Amino acid sequence: MQAEEYADPPPSYAEAVAEVFGGSPAGVAVFDTELRYAYVNPALERLNGVPAAAHLGRHIAEVLPAMDVRTDVMRQVLADGEPRDLTTSGQTWVDSAVERRYWRLALHRLEENGRVRGLVAVAQEVTATLDQREELLRARSYLTLLDSAAVSVGTTLDAETTCQELAEFVVPVMADVAVVEMIPEDNGHSRREPPAGALRLRRSGAAASAALADTLSQFGGPGTDIDYREDAAVPRCLATGEPMIVDLADHEQFGRAAPSPELIAAYRAIGLHSAFVVPLTARGRMLGALSLLRAGDSPPFTEGSDVVVARTLAGRAAVDLDHAYRYSREHGIARELQRSLLSEPRTPNPGVEIASLYLPAGEGALVGGDWFDAIPLRDGRHLKVMGDVMGHGVEAAVAMSNYRSMLRIMADDDQPPHRVLERLDQAVERSGFDRAVTCLVAVVDRREGVCEVASAGHPPPVFIDPGANGARVARIPVGPPLGTGFGGYLTTVLPCAPGTVLFMYTDGLVERRGEDIDVSIEQLARLTLPVSGRLDDLLQEVVDRFADTAEDDIAVLVSRSRGC
Repeated sequence: MQAEEYADPPPSYAEAVAEVFGGSPAGVAVFDTELRYAYVNPALERLNGVPAAAHLGRHIAEVLPAMDVRTDVMRQVLADGEPRDLTTSGQTWVDSAVERRYWRLALHRLEENGRVRGLVAVAQEVTATLDQREELLRARSYLTLLDSAAVSVGTTLDAETTCQELAEFVVPVMADVAVVEMIPEDNGHSRREPPAGALRLRRSGAAASAALADTLSQFGGPGTDIDYREDAAVPRCLATGEPMIVDLADHEQFGRAAPSPELIAAYRAIGLHSAFVVPLTARGRMLGALSLLRAGDSPPFTEGSDVVVARTLAGRAAVDLDHAYRYSREHGIARELQRSLLSEPRTPNPGVEIASLYLPAGEGALVGGDWFDAIPLRDGRHLKVMGDVMGHGVEAAVAMSNYRSMLRIMADDDQPPHRVLERLDQAVERSGFDRAVTCLVAVVDRREGVCEVASAGHPPPVFIDPGANGARVARIPVGPPLGTGFGGYLTTVLPCAPGTVLFMYTDGLVERRGEDIDVSIEQLARLTLPVSGRLDDLLQEVVDRFADTAEDDIAVLVSRSRGC
């Protein structure tokens, strides 16, 4: 049979299947929606006795006229997306001593961006041995495994969680025992030195089949430091960057695979006979290794689909781990920067009490740009500011530092709040900062018993008078956020007698999904001074009332004048 070239290049989904199953011992074909061949792997070329190019663009009957294939079942898979298995029989172009040969096909629909793009068929001849049938079942399970990996591994930006998800994901489909071990990060913390000639890794994930679960702990669970001899399988895998299959039935290889001689007997006792170590690499950086082990009646690891699927899963997980490490580093930098900037604000003068609160949205949340400050002015007055830089991460924290410094310079000129905002708005626009910021500026004159307030897109302040049954939510004009260059800020003068608490906050305190922000702000009118009268107790009341439902960082600054 003479091959003809396919007019169009294989579609992207066929290329993706080729990357995963090009080396599989099972025959794999990709069909388009008209059930024409779009890709066949080398194994299927050999099964059919036809070059790959002679398949492309043709229907099965055109390539294999002596093959009886249920195309009606294939069309059902295309129509409803339900995977199906079927048995087909006949003859290919390969010479055979048997009159009729049989194949088992596993059919799965291919989708891309919500569109049906075709069908993938995994074919295994079942004419001969039980081993071939088991390989087909394994190929089917591997296909299902790869389909579900994206939603099961790397669900968070926590590296330890990702490692455990990977270990649990491959058991029991690919292994009876799986461990993930990472090269320790240099985070500045002192660590116990490993023995001479040993490589120390951090075990970050471990899982075992139900039959072996009780024995897993004796080998060291997540969080354990594992010291490998230099000639052990894992260090050799990390040194070469290549996966390594180890026959544990060989006594010499078994001895080299174990982390230490003490564990050899324990490995033998649970019947481990085959190991497969895969490096975890991202952006050219070695992160660690995934070790798969089989015991008892499980078949030994072999070249082919075992290697292809394990490498694919390890590659995906390594990318997730790299993202988690990069996030962790950025998160730590931003957190430290924000912590230094949100230290307890200086007390403007002895006649003023100040207390503050900052609560991040959660351990896994990126650091935001919330900030506050208190600055003394002439004649016993003082300025307080609450700001919220839009965005999260290191850039938001750096922008927060810049805005805070600029405002301190401008506040020293003793301007009313709206002038401070106008000058800051102009400065931000000239500076080229690409992150807008909301800001509330309040100047308290405790001698006159008033507070001058101006807002740049920020929620209004709240005043809590001593002995009152509720709080006053200020009604003030709100100008645009800083950085727009529009200006238009106005100062409002409000009563703020000695003993009255000025309550300033960021929108994370009151903003809730599905709830109007004005309705949420009105809830602050129910705030009252605690019986103790202490500002710290007032902040604790705020935490108890609002923190559990918060979806963003919360910053609160409360202050009170004692009089002249």
